[in-house]
Amino acid sequence: MAHKHILILTSVQIDSRENKMMMRMKVMLVLHLMILPLTLAQLKVGFYSASCPQAESIVKAAVQKRFNTDKSITAALLRMHFHDCFVRGCDASILIDSKGQNQSEKVAGPNLTVRGYELIDEAKKTLESVCPSKVSCADIITLATRDAVGLSGGPSYAVPTGRRDGRVSNVNEVNLPGPSLPVSQAFQTFRNKGMTMDDMVTLLGAHTVGVAHCSFFSGRISGSGDPTMDPALVAKLKGICGAANSSNPNPTAFLDQGTSFTVDNEFFRQIRLKRGVMKIDQELANDRSSKKFVSRFASNAALFRTRFAQAMVKMGNIEVLTGTAGEIRQNCRVFNPKS
Repeated sequence: MAHKHILILTSVQIDSRENKMMMRMKVMLVLHLMILPLTLAQLKVGFYSASCPQAESIVKAAVQKRFNTDKSITAALLRMHFHDCFVRGCDASILIDSKGQNQSEKVAGPNLTVRGYELIDEAKKTLESVCPSKVSCADIITLATRDAVGLSGGPSYAVPTGRRDGRVSNVNEVNLPGPSLPVSQAFQTFRNKGMTMDDMVTLLGAHTVGVAHCSFFSGRISGSGDPTMDPALVAKLKGICGAANSSNPNPTAFLDQGTSFTVDNEFFRQIRLKRGVMKIDQELANDRSSKKFVSRFASNAALFRTRFAQAMVKMGNIEVLTGTAGEIRQNCRVFNPKS
């Protein structure tokens, strides 16, 4: 769904005494500039209040059950949500299983380590038993991610619902920014989705609960190590990655060395100390276009909580399907049979 650009401008007359000046616009005050999906107005908080009143509580219960035994599920859901929304919009296309020659997004390289699908399945199964064909898989991802963030100490926030599920999932359409890109190139992907630099830095703050496989940062710890990384961290990561074996050939390391399971601003404090694990993370603190946001978040936990909630809601609105577009899948892993 294409974005609609809404720009409301007011002209200010500089010299009303001269008619010719009325033909010129000397000063323009930008009152409101937003890039929003054309169908955003059809999303609303409490969309299921009449059609399936238990929808949000059912999703939250599934997330709580999983979180009780696996706190890393927050990072998994955040990653799933991001990878879904940045390919064809937030339409649950990432959930589709490949079938025959039809290779889905799920088997693309960046998605091979995405997990948490079974949690979405569990929530969907319960929802279908209570409210058949009412709640979309796209909304389940969005709600589950929100709930996991709250359980991990992050902000609690309302999310608009009413998304519908897409009917296309193509491995060849997956083109996500890699962890070694410079900030300027990574930002191109975000800007193409209507996100600002502030939004990008904020959303990458989700790495406060993330992990990365050694293969994603091995180049930064080879030899004497990347000079932009704290030598003590280089040594620590070498120890982690050097322990690789046949049963664990590609170990993982926390992206936040301080509060690894808590959604907070510690990630930004860490990268200001040259303790960013992946190149893109450390570059956020070094690049002139992003470092001011890093500094603000590192010194103001409340600001990060507020902006993180706002950025998550904004991301969740990328190119959504609403109304009669798409479908409400009965099984999140397969498209509904064509009527």
